[in-house]
Order: sequence, then structure tokens, then C-alpha cells
Amino acid sequence: MGNSKKISLALIGLILGTSLVACDDGRGGAEAAAKQLASAVAGLDLRPVAFDGRDSSVANDQLKQVFKALEPAKPSVEAGELKLDGDTASFPLSYSWKIDSGEWKYTVSAGLRKSADKWLTVWSPGMLVPDLVEGEILSKSTQSPQRADILGAQDAQLVTYRPVVNVGIDKPQLGTAAAADSATKLAKLVGIDPAAYAQQVEASGPEAFVPAITLRDTNSRTVTDAQIEAIPGGRAIPDKLPLAPTRNFARAILGTVGEASAEQIEKSDGALTAGDVTGTGGLQQQYDEQLRGTAGLAIRVQRADLTREEIQAAPTDPRRTVFEIKATAGTPLKTTLDPKLQQLAEDTLADIKPASAIVALRPSTGAVLAAASGPGSNGYNTAMLGQYAPGSTFKVVDSLAMLRNGFTPDSTVECTPTLTVDGRKFKNAEGYPADSLGSVTLRDAFAHSCNTAFISVREKVSQAQLESAATSLGVAVEAPKLGADAFLGSVPGEAEGTEHAAAMIGQGRVLMSPLSAAIMAGSVAKGAPVSPVLVLNPDATPGASPAASGAAGTQPAEGASPSSTVTAEAPAKNAQTPVTKAEAASLADMMRAVVTSGHAGFLADVPGEPVGAKTGTAEFGDAKPPKTHAWIIAVHGDLAVAVFVEDGGLGATTSGPLLKKFLTAAG
Repeated sequence: MGNSKKISLALIGLILGTSLVACDDGRGGAEAAAKQLASAVAGLDLRPVAFDGRDSSVANDQLKQVFKALEPAKPSVEAGELKLDGDTASFPLSYSWKIDSGEWKYTVSAGLRKSADKWLTVWSPGMLVPDLVEGEILSKSTQSPQRADILGAQDAQLVTYRPVVNVGIDKPQLGTAAAADSATKLAKLVGIDPAAYAQQVEASGPEAFVPAITLRDTNSRTVTDAQIEAIPGGRAIPDKLPLAPTRNFARAILGTVGEASAEQIEKSDGALTAGDVTGTGGLQQQYDEQLRGTAGLAIRVQRADLTREEIQAAPTDPRRTVFEIKATAGTPLKTTLDPKLQQLAEDTLADIKPASAIVALRPSTGAVLAAASGPGSNGYNTAMLGQYAPGSTFKVVDSLAMLRNGFTPDSTVECTPTLTVDGRKFKNAEGYPADSLGSVTLRDAFAHSCNTAFISVREKVSQAQLESAATSLGVAVEAPKLGADAFLGSVPGEAEGTEHAAAMIGQGRVLMSPLSAAIMAGSVAKGAPVSPVLVLNPDATPGASPAASGAAGTQPAEGASPSSTVTAEAPAKNAQTPVTKAEAASLADMMRAVVTSGHAGFLADVPGEPVGAKTGTAEFGDAKPPKTHAWIIAVHGDLAVAVFVEDGGLGATTSGPLLKKFLTAAG
């Protein structure tokens, strides 16, 4: 029984094996060929694939040509269920391309033919793209979205599309004229380097339009179309660009818009490509993604030999669109900047040669209405990023700390001509009135800015109390609603001896920006710490930068530099003890005394509500006599203003008249 059982099992195995071979219809080989094709197409390399009646390298060259416009993208490709019909087979190929922000999916049919027990792929352009025929390729074009506006108070258009003309040499229109001659004439007309532009024009192709400069197309344009077109090949092509009202309007805050640089493209992780328009500096760069929107994209099938001229001349587009992403416009960025006050601030600083700034904000809301940096700032945002010793404007902070230690505006302090601390002599500003020396009230010491009186109480006011008082007035505190990079002030919590004495008069390691000085004044007017606001609708919270976080090392552009190399302290999260209305009322009383009885009497005739102010002069550098920063801060109704001139002499005599001019015109 044992032997016959073994024989029976062997026979059954033989019969089953024979039936399996008999049922093998070649499906396994065909499926392997289908998977190999899918893998080869996904890798954009058809050379490993055996074709029926076509050389693999020829098919591969054709694939490369068809998909060239999509480089460097590669598709994901899967072979679907195989249908077998004798010596032929067909199966779906499903493609998925990641193209910019979209996904292009489609399915085509591919075929196989069995030849001498080997499955060969049947070549067809249609297995690459639906309905593709011989001689056709894909083309890809992008459509730039409409860049969104930057808006100011009451949605005033600060940056919007404004008419320009692109001026250049159109080489096909040169006629018999020499390209270099025309280029030289045009360059001289528009004020650019003639030799460099002539070289650029000569190096360009015969069909090129070579741009020289883009000019605002206004009635006041000095270079006219007639002058441009009188030069052979000269053309002025109308266009529109996102621009502020003038070239310099709030430029340091807003930034500019132009073609992406190689560095910006590299850092964009594929978001930007050559020719894309993007923001550079300021809010344009910080909120570029929100303002830029998303580009549109069209992938089309066209004849490989179709020219641009043929496309433009055709009554209907000879291409067919196979995939499209619609462009979406950017979202406007809303800010609090008041265009009239911003322009007024810039006009006020127009003739100031050193770095300078005027910042105006509304204490009740924290809205930054103007933040102008003068021409001497060389494009740097001195108003918001400058790091400077605030001088005697910091006596507002001293006074709050003193009030908290039992002083009142009527308390008596000693104002001496000089005061020596650990061997260092401190004195009052040049020209300090002799009749304001001696035992005076805190109000009088504040009004005339007696340095020695404030330094004399240093043992009653600790450095930690100064730091706390500063944060109470919104200085050296984070500004979560600002929405832009800014230096918010820096007051060390520890300092002794001469350093603590220097801090009492806003020097040593104390640093402020014009913005933080305006915040300090605004907190007095509000009776609570002001948290500044500039951007109202950020799509994304901007990342903290060294400037925003209050860290040191923020260096201005184009040669301007902060006066101090002092390491700035990081700002506190919140005010330790917010200033109270009663405390603010005492500070406001003393700021008013600066105008009524102190050295800012020139502000007494500013129309409207009474002005309260505080001047400041801070020494810097190694020159003898030392150079000084000139400061003045003021409150005028629901307006707080800081004026700063980097190398400006006395605050009262330099910054004071600028403040008066601004407040009087602001109304």
C-alpha cells in the first residue's frame, strides 16, 4: 500500500503540473513588461524597454522632447489591469505629476505584442499624453498673479499698480543705425551708464528688446516718448508696476517689488523662478507670499515646430490645454500708516543730512501713523530699527521709578553744576540756566533736564526699578500686534556705579529706537502701556528677526550705523507693572512743564490741544567734543511723536523745530 500511494501522489503532481503549464497564457511575462514600461516612463528613460518596430533610444529621445517643458518634474506612473488577447495585450498607464502647487493626473492606454516568446511594447505617442500624435510636444507657461496692494489708514492705496514705461532699444527697429550708437544716446538721455548699456545691447540677439530703465509714467516725466523714439530703435512700452506714490515714500518700511534675484530664487525652495516678481525688503518681502498670490499654470500640447509668431498670428490658439491652474491674486496687506502724516514726516526730514526719523502713533489704539526715516538714513529703517542712547528723554522712565519710590512732581531734588560718580564727572547740557540750579522741584528738574538732579537720586532708584518702569511704559516689551520688524528698546536690569548713573540720563547700556520713544510718550498720554500696531491683517505671523526680538547686531544698510555697539537686552514679554492713570497724569504734568516753563517753550503756540514734551541729547563716539544724538518726544491730544537726528547737537535746538513743524502741519 505504501508504494502504490507514493506512485499515485506522483502522478497527481505530474498531471497538475502539466495543466498549469497548459493554462499559462503568457500573462506573467506581459505583466512584467507592463511594470517595466511604467517604471521606465516614471524615470523618464525608455532605453531598457524593448519596443515593437522602434529603436529604444529613438523612443527615449522622443519622450525627452515631449516632456522637456516639465523639467525637472518626473511623473509617478502605475500600470493597471492587463487585458490579454492572444499575442497582444493592453493595459492602462496612470500618470500623476506634481506641477507647482497642483497635481496633474491622467490615464492612457498602452499596448504589448508577443514576438518569439517575448513581450514587446507597441510605441505610440499617446501612451505618454492623451491623444498625443507624432510631432507634438508639451509646452508649459505660467501666468503671474495680480500682486495685491498695501493699504494704509482708511484703506488708502499706499502701494498699487501705477503706470510706467519700460524704456529700451528694440533691435528689430534699429534699421541701418548702429546698435551701440543708439544705445549710447538712449543711456545718456535717461541717465544710465552708456558703455555698459551699449555692451548689453550689442550682446543681445537681433530680435531682442533690451530694457534700459523703467520710468513712472506721470505728467511730470522729464524724458518724453518723443525724445526716446527720436533715437533709432528707441521705444517706450507702457506697463504697470506695484509702486508707492513716490519713489521714497515709506520705502524703508514698505520695501520694493521687482524681479527675483538669484539669491531669492535659491532661498525660495522652488516657490520662485527666473522672471518672477517678488518683494525685496520691508513689508513687501516679509509678506511676499500673502501679497504675491499664486501663479497660474497651463500645460498645452502643440506642434514641436510651432513658433511664438505663429501662435500670436493665429485667429485661435493652435495649442490645446491639457492641464491648468488658475492664478489667484494676492491678499491686500492692511496697515495703519496715514499717507498724509507719512508724507508730512518725510517732507519735514527732507533737508536733514544725518540719519534721522519721525515716528507718530495714536496712543488710544497703538496705531503707527507715520514712521519716516530721513534721506541721511540711506534707505535704512532708522525709525523702527535704530538702536540709540535716548539721552534725557529717558527721564520719563526715571521719573516713573521715582514716583513709585515716594517722589511727587513737587518733591525737592538737588541740581548741581556737576556730579562725580566713581571718578567720572557728569554735567548738565551746555547753556544750562544758572537760575535753575540748587534745590528745585522734580518738575523743574524735568522741565530743564537737570542731569545731576536725576543722577543724585541713583541710590534711591535701582537699575531693576528703572527696567521695570521702562516696561511699564511699553519700552523694551514685545509688540505682538506690530506685525513688522522693530527694535523695541533695551534697558538692562543690572548696572552699578557709573553705568547705573549713566542709565539715569539715558546713556550707558540703555538703547531705544524712535518707535520705542514714541511708544513711551504714547503710554503717558494713554495712561497705560501702548502696544504698537502697524499691520492689521497678516496672513502669517512673521518670524522673529534679530531686530524684532531686540537682539544686538542689527546693522543698517548702505553705510548708516547705530551709534552704539552696546549689546541690547531681549525685550520682556509683558510690562511688569503697567503704568497707572495716576502715575501717567503726574508724568504728563511734568511733560507739560517742559513747554510752559522749560526749554521747549517754542511748542507753546502749536494750535490745538496743549503739547507735552521731553527733549534729549545723548553723547556718542570718541570725538572731542563728543557728537550728540538729538531727541524730542511729545504728546498732542491723541498723537504721540518722536523726532530723532543722529548727529544733531541739542534736542531742543535741532529736533525741536522739526517737531513743531510736524505738529503744526498735522493739525
